Amino acid sequence: MMRPMKLAGSELVFGNGSLEYIKSVNCERAAIVVGGSSMEKNGTLEKVEALFKEADVVTTVISGVEPDPSIETVLRGAKEMVEFNPDLIVGLGGGSAMDAAKAMWIFYEHPDLKGLQDILPPNTFPKLRKRARLCCIPSTSGTASEVSRSIVITENSTGLKYGIGNMEMMPDIAICDGDITVSMPSKITAETGMDALTHALEALVSNRANYLSDILAKAAINDIFKFLPKAYKNGEDKEARELMLQASMVAGLAFTNVSLGIVHSMAHTLGSVYHISHGLADAIILPYVISYNKQSEIAKEIYKNISDELGIGDIEFEVKRLNKELNIPEKLSELIPNREDYISKLDILADFAKKDGCTKTNPVIPEIEGFKELFIKVYDGSKEN
Repeated sequence: MMRPMKLAGSELVFGNGSLEYIKSVNCERAAIVVGGSSMEKNGTLEKVEALFKEADVVTTVISGVEPDPSIETVLRGAKEMVEFNPDLIVGLGGGSAMDAAKAMWIFYEHPDLKGLQDILPPNTFPKLRKRARLCCIPSTSGTASEVSRSIVITENSTGLKYGIGNMEMMPDIAICDGDITVSMPSKITAETGMDALTHALEALVSNRANYLSDILAKAAINDIFKFLPKAYKNGEDKEARELMLQASMVAGLAFTNVSLGIVHSMAHTLGSVYHISHGLADAIILPYVISYNKQSEIAKEIYKNISDELGIGDIEFEVKRLNKELNIPEKLSELIPNREDYISKLDILADFAKKDGCTKTNPVIPEIEGFKELFIKVYDGSKEN
């Protein structure tokens, strides 16, 4: 039986200039969670604070969220929230800031919880919204955390990334303003954009895919192929920025309902072991997994159909072509030069990827040896590349 669909929270606002919606949000005290200094440097944080001030909302800023946010950062932020007592939590920035805001929300609402293990299965996921609602405002076009039920949090002691998903974490309010993404550097534009494309393509062949998720995923795929190169080449292209952010959002609506596949399993693993940025890992792995998934006649037919709808010869080739246009490496050896070290870690890589939650919805589920072979192919590159 199909799982119930949930398309975003209660308020989904998008389009250039939509940041003004902040003045309509019903709250009294807002805690704004940000990453490094980019939101401050480009003036977005100041604008957000000013809009809340116009609405007579008291704000505080919780800053210093690192890429791949750690549980220590999450617990620090939650402690600051307990002291400030917000009725609205705002995740402002890329996926790390939004994921951290979601995680801080959990520990703010439940100060009796002490660490990451308390919210991992088999523990019952805690109920939220007794103290605050969550608003997410993305500054990148890729993670779709603003319409996602998922977070990725790093355990400092091991360096391992843990993906946690529950509909309780779906943000109540998502504000997707393309103007905020204009200052995004071309490299980040490319990597986050390929993360969004991976979301859509993996949702399309997920073994939970359905009629509605397919409509969403196909729309996102079409627009990403069209507008990502434009946004990459000219960050000031307002139309490309707006439509990339919307395509990322739509891909998020698809995958948060039907899950992902082994591109994400492998990318999460490489992020944990080699600290490769998530979108970059997705981009490199994606064509290899498309090729691997063609073992499934169902997936093969889906890839053929989307290729036909896009008017291209083959989706695998088109992803490779797009990667080249975005100056993304063809294989992992360009990022990890020590092959001997990489091969020595194959057992660890394969084991982590096999256990990742995204693996179970891939159209073809590899065993450990299958994962090892894939990790080697992604490292060495295939002859066709």
